[in-house]
Amino acid sequence: MHLNSLPVVLAMAAPPQGGAAPAWVQFVPFALILGIFYFIIIMPMRKRQKKVAEFRDALKVDDKIITTSGIYGSITRLNDHSVQLQIADKVRIEVSRAAIGGYQGQEPVVQDTGSM
Repeated sequence: MHLNSLPVVLAMAAPPQGGAAPAWVQFVPFALILGIFYFIIIMPMRKRQKKVAEFRDALKVDDKIITTSGIYGSITRLNDHSVQLQIADKVRIEVSRAAIGGYQGQEPVVQDTGSM
């Protein structure tokens, strides 16, 4: 055997036994990715949804609001799923509670995503 063929012989050798990691170790990177995904995306989204739900539940008559489509008005009547707005003298419209974006003069509670 020549010294030139030694690397080829070593490369053909069987891998060492007993050095394999347990099966659960292979799932650690996957679990870390899921954890990061949860804390960066899902948890803030749930907090935002809770804030929006609290805002919509707290609406009352005479609140001055703006809809997500940009209509300014004052609430004159509330239902479970809709709100009646007075947008001018003797002009009232009924909109869904989901269309209420926030109070006039404040940052919007509901962010329009622009997708549809």
